[in-house]
Amino acid sequence: MTATVASLLAASGLPPLEAQVLAAHALATSRASLLADQARPVNGAEARRIERLFMRRRAGEPVAYLTGEREFFGLSLAITADVLIPRPETELLVALALELAPAGARVLDLGTGSGAVAVALAHEEPDMEVVAVDASADALALARENARRHGATIRFAYGDWFAGLGAGGRDERFDVIVANPPYVAAGDEHLEQGDLRFEPRAALVSGADGLDAIRTIVARAQDHLRPGGWLLFEHGYDQGERCRSLLAMYGYAQVQTWPDLAGLDRVSGGRAR
Repeated sequence: MTATVASLLAASGLPPLEAQVLAAHALATSRASLLADQARPVNGAEARRIERLFMRRRAGEPVAYLTGEREFFGLSLAITADVLIPRPETELLVALALELAPAGARVLDLGTGSGAVAVALAHEEPDMEVVAVDASADALALARENARRHGATIRFAYGDWFAGLGAGGRDERFDVIVANPPYVAAGDEHLEQGDLRFEPRAALVSGADGLDAIRTIVARAQDHLRPGGWLLFEHGYDQGERCRSLLAMYGYAQVQTWPDLAGLDRVSGGRAR
């Protein structure tokens, strides 16, 4: 009996949306077209491509790594296993930067990864001067690809946090600094669950309590902020109070935490004095 799209979807053992996205990717079509023609016969080569993706997903591989795509802030981004998968919660970081940045702002994105935040900012506000830094050459290559895909003008730099600005960047100042740094504690049980098992540990884990990278960023950001400039960074749902304490300790003004759509602490920040 000839397989059809509908029969393969029904036998996938996956949530319907995931199965549809993977089947559409394997057939190089859109999900809407796939659903409109579920009676379509599938030949042997097509069925094998679909079933391989289903098998890998059942083994836990993230859908974004299997399709090489992820939507973020309304933009389709190329994604590889070299970078953290952009998540909807991080869109709050972009929205806050857009809200708090003055016209023609200079913005620094630390640990840009896929370039999701930097590309979204530059795409939304072409007059923004966006600089994006990462310590992974593979991540920067992908971020450049995403910038080209969306016509975003961004200056990319290689290095660890502020060191990416280079010796000549010691005196650079920005109106907003944003970061989605690693903030998971080493040994956290969630690292062995779901998509996190496949994502780069360097983009997830930051010391015994998950705050090592945030401590570094908070301690050094005021050296690169204009007076009144904002530092904004994402963190774990249970880290808001500790992040506010760090910001206060380093003398930031207007320290606060913003919740995500689920009502969980997600982004904290403060202004340079």
